[in-house]
Parts: sequence; C-alpha cells; structure tokens
Amino acid sequence: MVGYAAFGYGGNCSSRRHAGGSNLGTLDAPYLPRFLENNPLPHKYPWGKASVNETNPYVEVPNTGFIRSYHFVLSRGWVAPDGVQNWGVLINGQFPGPLIEANWGDTIQVTVENKITGPEEGTSLHWHGLLQKETPWFDGVPSVSQCPVAPNSTFTYSFKADSYGSSWYHSHYSAQYADGLFGPMVIYGPSHVGYDVDVGPIVLSDHFHSEYFKIVEAITGKTDIPNSDNNLINGKMNYDCSLAKGYNCTPNAGLSKFKFQSGKKHRLRLINAGAEGLQKFTIDSHTMTVIANDFVPVKPYKADVITLGVGQRTDIIVEGAGKPTDAVWMRSDISTLCSHTNQSHALAAIYYEEADTSATPTSVATKWNDTNCANDPLELTEPFFQDAPPKTPAFTQTIDVDFGPNATQAQVWKMNNESFRANYDHPLLLLTKLGNTSYPYDPQWNVYNFHSNTSLRLIIRSLVPLAHPMHLHGHNFWVVAQGTGEWNGTVTRPHNPQRRDTQMLERGIPTETGMSYIVLDFQADNPGVWPLHCHVAWHVSDGLYVNIMERPDLVMRNRQIPSIMAQTCRDWAAYSGHNVVEQIDSGL
Repeated sequence: MVGYAAFGYGGNCSSRRHAGGSNLGTLDAPYLPRFLENNPLPHKYPWGKASVNETNPYVEVPNTGFIRSYHFVLSRGWVAPDGVQNWGVLINGQFPGPLIEANWGDTIQVTVENKITGPEEGTSLHWHGLLQKETPWFDGVPSVSQCPVAPNSTFTYSFKADSYGSSWYHSHYSAQYADGLFGPMVIYGPSHVGYDVDVGPIVLSDHFHSEYFKIVEAITGKTDIPNSDNNLINGKMNYDCSLAKGYNCTPNAGLSKFKFQSGKKHRLRLINAGAEGLQKFTIDSHTMTVIANDFVPVKPYKADVITLGVGQRTDIIVEGAGKPTDAVWMRSDISTLCSHTNQSHALAAIYYEEADTSATPTSVATKWNDTNCANDPLELTEPFFQDAPPKTPAFTQTIDVDFGPNATQAQVWKMNNESFRANYDHPLLLLTKLGNTSYPYDPQWNVYNFHSNTSLRLIIRSLVPLAHPMHLHGHNFWVVAQGTGEWNGTVTRPHNPQRRDTQMLERGIPTETGMSYIVLDFQADNPGVWPLHCHVAWHVSDGLYVNIMERPDLVMRNRQIPSIMAQTCRDWAAYSGHNVVEQIDSGL
C-alpha cells in the first residue's frame, strides 16, 4: 500500500477544473429522481403497471412514446483528471461524458458529431447492455452493425430503453474510449428494494497518461501488457507529480465528494468503465447490500467488497450508519492479482449532512483478500424475476481462449485458434441482410452462424491463467456455471440462474492446468449479429472477439435496416478512399 501522503490527500478534495466541466463527483451533483416526469403518468409510473417480480423484462417492454434527445460533439481536448495533462477524446468537452437518463420504455436519440481532429479518426458509440431488439443496427459496433462515423460527419442513434438500471456508453472504435470517450447511463424502472436517495453513478475507471493509439501501437502483436497510471472515481483522483515524467502536472487535483444523510438508505450505481482494471469497491465502516448486477435486479445480499470487471455494473444500497458530522472514505482498488497498474488506489470522500466538507476523512479501510478474479459466487446472485433457461439448449458451442503467434508470428489473443480483425467497410449485419452469411474467404471475421437454433449454450474456456470480463451484446445471458479446471456439467440453481451481460472468466490456477470456464445460456430471440468479446480494451484490440450470427433467416426476412446505415458506409468510403486509415489493431 502506497502511503496517502505521497498523493497529497489533504486540502481541496474536489474540483471541476480538470474534468471539463462535469459535475460528477462534486457536491453540486444532484441526487437522481425515481423517474423522469412524463405527462400523463399511467398508473403513477411511466412504465405503467410493470413490476420487477411479475413482468418479464425481455418480452414485456413498455412503450412510453417519449423521446429523450441528446447531442454529442466528439472532439479532442486537454483534460487532467488527476492533475496530469492529457490529450483526450471528450464528449461536449466533458470527462466523463454527460449522463444519459431515460425511463424504461422511452426512446433515446443521440446525435453524434465526429469533430475528432489531431489526428482525424472514425468513431462509434455503443450502448452497453441495452438489447436493441428492435434496432440491432444501432448497437454501435463498426464492421458489425455499422461503418464508422467518418470525420466531420453526423450520425443519429435512435433506440428504445429496453432494459432498466445502471450502465454506460462508450466508443467501440479501436481502444478509443480509453482516451475518455465514455459516460454513464441510467434507465429508471420499477424497484424491488426501498431506499431514500439515489446518489447516482459511481464511475470507476483506470487511467492512462499515454494516448490510447500509442499504447495500442506499442503492445499489439506483442506479449506486453500496459500498466495503468492511476485509478479514478467519477473522473477524479490525485497523483504524485514527482512520477509524472514528461507531463505537465498539477498536484492535489482533487477527489470526488459525495453527500450522505444519517439514517437514510442510499442507492449507488457502480460502473466499471475502465480499459483493463478489475475493481474492488468498498466504503469504510459501511456494509453494502447488492440489489442488481448489470441490468438484472437480484435478491438483496450483503457484501463488504464489490468486485467489478470492466463493463460490469452493480447497484448497491448503503445505509447511512454514520453520525451527521462524519466523513468517511469511499475506495476502489484495481486488483494487482488480476490487472496491471502502477497506482491501484482510488479515493473519494463521503460527507454526512453536518460534516466539514473541507476536512480529510480519517476512517479505516475495510480489509479484503485479493485471492481471485471471479465475481460473487453464483449461489448468492439470484435474479428477483425468476426465469429458467431451457434444460437442454438447442446448440452448444465450446470456445477456447488462448494467446500465441498468428501466421505472421505476431502474438495475439485467439478464440478457437482464430484472432479477430474488423473490416470497417463491410458491416456484417448489412451483409447478412443481403443473404451473405458465410465467410470462408476471411476467417478473421470470426463469425459463428448458429442458423435457426432457438437457444444456445457457450462454454468459454481460458487456456491461460489470465482473467477476462466476457461481454455479449444483445442479450442478458444465464450464467449457469463458473470455475477453474474442467466443468463437470453441474448447473447452479437451474430454475433461476444468475443473469447479466458481462461475466468474469476466472484466471485459472497457474500451478495446475491454467484452465477456467464460464457457461452461458441464452435464448436466440434477437435476430442479428452480436459481438462476444473480452472487455479488456487491450485484449479485444489484440483479437479476443467473435461474432454470434443469430437467426439470419429472420434478419433477411424481417429486419428493415434504415437507409442511413448504407449512407454512413458511403460517407466512410468517401473518407477512407482519400485518407489512409491506420488500423493497427483488431479495429474494436
């Protein structure tokens, strides 16, 4: 543990000046509402009579008729979230990006202007965890659902808020979001646990002082893994400027601050929006109650520490057990067992209603053991809405994750011995619509065509002792098993397994086989082409990615893809035909 004095934790604990104007993590940040006001409100709530325990969220999505509009200008700019000045990619000049809010059943429209220069780049935005059942073309993945948004072009995403809870959005173009192109997203919906105040997003993110392109350029095709330079809570943290070689650095940049009320129950929406770091979240002298994982409400259970792989979210309730004058530390630590970092510790200050908000907390950290990279045991994480997977999936696919040389002897990540590389010019969803569903001439696209199978099981096995947060687009999957070694076929709680959209694949035991596994079941009820990938930015850059082609017959027959998708490809072709696009990694 590095001593806190080295980072200057005294003095001013909060500042907007380094965050591009975002109020996240400041005492000015308001508590969130229970829902956004609509007029009229059917049955008191925008989502009508829908409830957590009686409404199947995958087949009974409300339709409020409301449109929540956002306008995002993407551009490079200087930002110094920890006092070290970086050249980042920002949204409306903010880091993290603006909060997107909607009610369950609203339509979200986001107009994106690509003003990225110095140099110019393509871009896209992905809405992490939303199912996109009506709009798979707006999933935001170049080479899969769209062509990149070309420089100086504008593109509007329009999709339904078809899940509810806490999430985030981010660029899916190369590792671009590691430069700051991400932000929180809250979809208000029915609640199954009482609370008094919604503190809002707690965005946890490892932070790199180098630009993402330089990092990717240095590590792609090699065995090198970059170390993050810092760890942030809502885009803030201090840094020891004596270590900032070659960078302009302002000491005591400021920490995030949060408001608590004595005797009240607080909802916190934890989001791991990092590039690589697995986070361990705690609050000194407070016990947390888990109420949701990703977009899935769960039966409440107590926890002293919350584990979040990249892309995962956990909603918690924290009772205000402190006195009105108390101040305590909120902490998040990048696991040094599971991740790579030079400075793992992130702090934020929690102040009760009568506390001196200029004082430095003196609370004592919760003790926890860094013994594995797994999420909480599946026995603990039972969804509130009961839903059982098919006893026998229609098709089972085993996918082995490995690392080694490709045909050019570059060191890459592989899934079933193939490393992915995107083709920005030919989105797979658009090709599928045209009837092109087989790609033997380009196996790098890693397309798994599951034809007309209505339910699928993926057995994902890691053959090397490293952990991976595995994310599947377009679905909340059942996690029916996880562990190290070989799976013995046992399903955890078969009548109601854990569901989520991102799950940690454990690191395995180096002294034994090194193998670990997760077993994921899901209904093939969302025709399209859906990415399945590790959410460590550097791993997916190095090819740890496959495409799940689901019900292509229904894509061809029923999906009416908007003409704007083809126009976006024409705009990209016009740009890339006159400008060299330096795709030095997988492209995603």
